[in-house]
Amino acid sequence: MFSPFPKRPTTMAQGWQNNMREFDPRYEVSGSTTGTGAPAESQKVIAFFIGGAGDKESYYGAGPYHNIEVPKTILDNWEGGLKSKDLYISYDLGYYQIHNDSDIKKFVIDVIPTKSNPVYIVGHSLGGWNGAHLSRKLVDAGYNVQMLVTLDPVGKGFLVELFSAIPFHPETTPKAKFWINVHATPATSDSSDDVADFGVRWVIPSGPDINVDSNTHHADAGGLFNTTAGDGKSVAGMMYMSIRSNTNGAPTNADSDE
Repeated sequence: MFSPFPKRPTTMAQGWQNNMREFDPRYEVSGSTTGTGAPAESQKVIAFFIGGAGDKESYYGAGPYHNIEVPKTILDNWEGGLKSKDLYISYDLGYYQIHNDSDIKKFVIDVIPTKSNPVYIVGHSLGGWNGAHLSRKLVDAGYNVQMLVTLDPVGKGFLVELFSAIPFHPETTPKAKFWINVHATPATSDSSDDVADFGVRWVIPSGPDINVDSNTHHADAGGLFNTTAGDGKSVAGMMYMSIRSNTNGAPTNADSDE
């Protein structure tokens, strides 16, 4: 039913990692720690990267393409290392794994140590649609959702709603302390943009704290994540700085992406 998403080239993933080298992740963690320099369990950031159709597993014969792994890798392998510094734990999920309450408990609730842990949600395509719903459910349950990032969310098409594990209506009140939405507006379309148009992009005129267009194809989750969003900083950079702040590892003046 769907044309396959173009598979991201390896060089693209490497390119986004190289772009991140302009950030200097030197810091000293302060406050409550485990005694190893890492934040206490209740301070650790928990980040969920949620892929769309054909991303984590095949979708009607297309994929899997693992596009959401590029944004995840950007933060996991940031030079100096969020993950290597034990600042956060990240999870790669499919949109269908956060659709019903039992899956949300299994794949999300059960891996968040406490309700005070800072939670970050990055959703691409159908993962952005379901990620917005997840943000509200978590906040309503008392969890600390610091940031929601929706990367060219899709889901308004009737057939996609009918045959995919997504709610029939967009989330009217996503809940996070900060919401960034990136809308793919490439100068010329490729097959992934045709797929997104078939699924019907969720165009969000108001609500996000930052709402930005990106001259990037729909399947290029890394390019969308690397879009300049504000003050010269990329979406990835803004999320990185927020994570640093929320783990008591606030960046110094040397730590910028300018």
